[in-house]
Amino acid sequence: MAVPPAEIRALVADPSSHMAGLVTLMLHSLKVRAVDEAGDLSHLSASLARRPYDLLLIEDQLGAENDFELIRALRRSTGHPNRLVPIVMMAAGGQPELFEAAREAGVDGFLRKPFTARHIGLRLEAIRLAAGAERQSA
Repeated sequence: MAVPPAEIRALVADPSSHMAGLVTLMLHSLKVRAVDEAGDLSHLSASLARRPYDLLLIEDQLGAENDFELIRALRRSTGHPNRLVPIVMMAAGGQPELFEAAREAGVDGFLRKPFTARHIGLRLEAIRLAAGAERQSA
C-alpha cells in the first residue's frame, strides 16, 4: 500500500453507525478522503463487489459473524478486486481465540478499542512497510 493517504480508498464495516462515523473522521484526519461505510454483511459484500479498496477496517463481531466466512471467501476469490486488500479488525476484547481465528481467515492486523487516529496511522504504516517488504522479496 504505497499510495499517498489522499489516494487511499477505505471501507469501514461496523454495525454501529456512530462508531463507523468516528473511524471515518479519524481516517479523514489522516488525510484519507475516500471512505465508505457498511453496517452489515450484506452491505459489506455489496461494497466489496462494487469497487476496489486499499484498506478494510472491520468490527470484530461483524467479521466473526458466520465464522469469518466472508473474509475467507474474499481471500479465496482469485478474480476478486479486493482479494488482497489489507484487512484490519477492530476489537473491543482481547480474546486470543478470536484473533487466531481472524488471522487464519485472512485478517492482516488488529486495532484494540478504544483506539485513536494515531493508532490507525501506525497500522497503515505497518501495512505499507509489509507491502514494501513483500515487493522486495518477490
